[in-house]
This record gives sequence, C-alpha cells and structure tokens, in this order.
Amino acid sequence: MDTYDEDVTIREVGLRDGLQSIGRVLATEHKLAWLRAAHAAGLREIEVGSFVPARLLPQLADTAELVAFAKTLPGLTVSVLVPNLKGAERALASGADLMLLPLSVSHAHSLANLRKTPDEVIGEIAAIRAARDAAGSSCLIEVGLSTAFGCTIQGRVEPDEVVRLLRAALAAGAERIGLADTVGYADPRAVQELFERCLAVAGDKLTCGHFHDTRGLGIANVVAAWQAGVRRFDACLAGIGGCPHAPGASGNVATEDLAYLFASMGVPTGLDFAALIALRERVAEWLAGETLHGAVWRAGLPKTMLTAT
Repeated sequence: MDTYDEDVTIREVGLRDGLQSIGRVLATEHKLAWLRAAHAAGLREIEVGSFVPARLLPQLADTAELVAFAKTLPGLTVSVLVPNLKGAERALASGADLMLLPLSVSHAHSLANLRKTPDEVIGEIAAIRAARDAAGSSCLIEVGLSTAFGCTIQGRVEPDEVVRLLRAALAAGAERIGLADTVGYADPRAVQELFERCLAVAGDKLTCGHFHDTRGLGIANVVAAWQAGVRRFDACLAGIGGCPHAPGASGNVATEDLAYLFASMGVPTGLDFAALIALRERVAEWLAGETLHGAVWRAGLPKTMLTAT
C-alpha cells in the first residue's frame, strides 16, 4: 500500500489540553455543542476532559457529563486523561473508551506536574492496569511520554531515558504509547530519530505524536513523525493549549492546519475542512478575548484544492 493511501487519525484534544490552560470556564452547553460539531466534521477520536479534582481544574469538572454525551455519538472513540489511580477509577466508571496517562520523561517535570518521580508513575500505571482488568473493562490504556524532546525545567532529556521508560510503561501494562513534545523543543530531525528508535522497541504499540507549536515547528514535526510511520496525532482546534511549565507557549498544533496538511498531500483523514473552520469560528466566539492560533483559517484552501478529506 502506498503510504499516502494510509488513513491518518487526528485526535481532537481541545476540550481537555486546550481548555485546561484557559482560566475562563467554558459552559458545558458550549462544550456539548463543540463535541457535536467536531463529530459532524469527521473527527472520530476526541479527548473530552480529564478526571482531576474540580478544585484544581474547575474547567474540567464536567468531564463525566461530556463522556456520557460523547458516548451517544456513533463511531466516536471517547478519550480522557487521568493523572492517577483515583482518576482512572472515575474514568472506568464513566465508560470512556480510552484513558491517557501522562508520564514525564523529565524527572523535574514529573515532580512539578504530578509530584511523583517517573518510576513512581510507572507503579501507578501497573495499579491502573490491574484495576482495569479486575473491572472487566475494555477501556484502553495509553501512556503519553511527555517532555520526550526536552524540558523547560530540566533542559536536555536523554533519548536513552525515553526508551527506558517506554519499555517500563509497556511492562507495566500500557497498551498504547505516544511521544509528546510538551514544551515545543523538538525539531524534525530529533522527531524522526526518536520515533524510529522507539518504533523499533514498541512496534505498533507506539501510536501517537503530540506536538506543540511553541517555536513554529509543530507541523514540520508532525510530517517527520508521519514519515517515520506514525498515523495518529493529537491536535487542538484553533491551536489552543499549552503547558504551565512552558512560558510563552503558543499551544498545540491546530486541528484545522493538520486537516489541511494531510489533505494537501492526498492523505485521508475523513475531516471536513469547511466544518472545522465553522466550528473554529464558534469557539472563537465562546472564547472571545483569548489568543487563538493556527494559520490556514485566515487564507482558506487554495484554488487547487477544493476539499479537505
């Protein structure tokens, strides 16, 4: 099969990764409308929220309600982020299809973000896998290796440590692995080299690339990961999101920009570009005054490309 014929999946993470960095709490009714419109635009995997204490992130307090609604949308994989075993238990109770567990490769970032060392998080992953299995749930367990390309607190992150923790996460029961450039330090060469090395270890369990556009290389890094063999990527509508430990971060790669990227290369994503832009306009109204990002929405599609699929 020609690689250009292989479908690419874009997981929309704006409702979690995007909104968690915005202080204003978006009304649940708007989030439900966002979900409905994102599904109508062709998105078939959406991260709808995170099971964290409401006192810490009131923005995500309605995650269970969003999961319940998302489960009514046909063909949708409903994804949530969980920081620990308690969050995983809530995810299992909600009926989510997939839970994403963040594992910082950077020791310093792990302590700042989760107050645990990376190896303590590995122990939590094993406990979550045991709880999932005991519950008889089919909820997939995905581990996102964050700060895999560098850290604003620690600085350099060694590729050997990425591989060590990848092996440990798989041994602890992770069924999927993703690599994340949490703070926007990656470049295409580093992305291709690290993904190729990790794919040699994890095979088809390495399923996702998560890139931030902090220094304008987000799209280039997506292409590098795609060339290495990755066929699933996280993105945020309007390029919102970011990391509290990455001052000046502009956000995740924009969903509509990835839709255009792959459509321009003739790579199928199943996404409707016009519907994504219409949703972006609604999100801009809901988040009036917030800084949004992305490039393609300003100019639209070129005359040489009539549809984005």
